[in-house]
Amino acid sequence: MARPREFDRDAALDSALRVFWAKGFAATSTDDLLGAMGIGRQSLYGAFGDKRTLYLEALDTYQRRTVSGHLKRLSDAASPLQGIEDLLTGLIAEDENERVLGCMGVGSLGEFGITDAELNERRGKSSQVLDTRIAERIRQGQASGDIDPALDPAEASAFVQMTMTGLQLAARSGAAAADLKAMARFAAQRLTP
Repeated sequence: MARPREFDRDAALDSALRVFWAKGFAATSTDDLLGAMGIGRQSLYGAFGDKRTLYLEALDTYQRRTVSGHLKRLSDAASPLQGIEDLLTGLIAEDENERVLGCMGVGSLGEFGITDAELNERRGKSSQVLDTRIAERIRQGQASGDIDPALDPAEASAFVQMTMTGLQLAARSGAAAADLKAMARFAAQRLTP
């Protein structure tokens, strides 16, 4: 039996992530993955398992990166309200090809539904981290007077996350960056007194 050749696992995973992100799980063939990853079938199965296992690992990687970026935008802003606006507007890529990729997390909901326990657990872990930080920033904004003190932080955080989902879906359907950014700013302003 031939020994699989060595390859950069992280680079191959990044390539698979891009294919899944662009095409989704169902539309991605094993040949698409092999071509993008630059590895053979034996290496694919030996290093990553089957297509679903590879997809889940790619989704985990995608979510770690995006949540990290979300948290950075949320935290780096001078004020909590500005952080929420930066979080929302930061979702929108200027490059149209990037923008229409939408969100791999939202895409996974469309492909696997809400009854896939393994996928729900993975999505839940990453969204919980973000939810906690958004609610903290809302409470900070309420204390400083930038955010309406009558708002329930948990409900306001859910509103922000639902807005994120809507913006990502609209981006995937081809909405213009300027329109999406205007809606993001409009949504952030709904939190003010």
